[in-house]
Amino acid sequence: MLRYILRRVLIAVPTLILVSVFVFTLQKLLPGDPVLAMAGEDRDPATIAFLREKYRLNDPILVQYFVWLGDVLRGDLGMSLRTGLPVTELIAQKLPVTIQLAIMSMFWALLIGIPMGIVSAVRKGTWADWLANIVALSGLSVPNFWLGIMLILLVSVNLGWLPASGYESPFVDLKRSFQTMLMPSLVLGTGLAAALMRHTRSAMLGVLQSDYIRTARAKGLAERRVILRHAFRNALLPVVTLTALLFGELLAGAVLTEQIFTIPGFGKLVVDAVFNRDYAVVQGVVLVTAVGFILMNLLADVLYVLLNPRMRDAL
Repeated sequence: MLRYILRRVLIAVPTLILVSVFVFTLQKLLPGDPVLAMAGEDRDPATIAFLREKYRLNDPILVQYFVWLGDVLRGDLGMSLRTGLPVTELIAQKLPVTIQLAIMSMFWALLIGIPMGIVSAVRKGTWADWLANIVALSGLSVPNFWLGIMLILLVSVNLGWLPASGYESPFVDLKRSFQTMLMPSLVLGTGLAAALMRHTRSAMLGVLQSDYIRTARAKGLAERRVILRHAFRNALLPVVTLTALLFGELLAGAVLTEQIFTIPGFGKLVVDAVFNRDYAVVQGVVLVTAVGFILMNLLADVLYVLLNPRMRDAL
């Protein structure tokens, strides 16, 4: 198992290098000059020259890249051109918010999507199957921003049950934090639940037609045990992979949802950085997001092996 994990890590290294090249190169193509924004309205030539020299913007792009990459390997993602704070400090402030939102969203997705997928597969062709598919199609079709606005109008404005926006750390006020995250996590979770439902249903339908499932039923095993212990366990493999990818997507930041509910997470951070031409922050956020995706893929590979005895035997 350890050798397998090391192989997967080594495969991820070229991906990270390629991502770093794209992150550094593409931000150079963004319109505008951050130095002019930092210089203020006067744009004194001496100040502009000083800033270009300070941030090594006069060096060739290749030199700038290797200097930046060396700093990244030392854990230095640079300084925010707008606030003057280290990018690592800004990410450390925003990342826990996004992780909390991602965990709560994934909780709703798993709670809704997997049971619906199982019921839809087991009751194929019945009203339960049709209802589950209609709910899944609605979850995939309804835009998150529209659902978020509707929830704010109904739950916050009309009923007054939950705060319409804002965020509170769970370490400060756990109840308030749960209340502020409930609606945005539900908005994100419903869309993810629809995708999980479709994949769970498809995987379950394939497994339920297997010979060992017919054998288990012929032995007289209880239907619940056949479904949950034999069928669902083998149908988990593609679902685990999808769950890891969806969680990695959530770590990238749900831009529209965070904007609607005024959640100070990764999505809002990167949007503000793009508008302010704060390239160091954009680079840092995208790089951390890419690392998050790779780690989630690695976790999915490990879980895939743990859940699949044939792959364990092949290692």
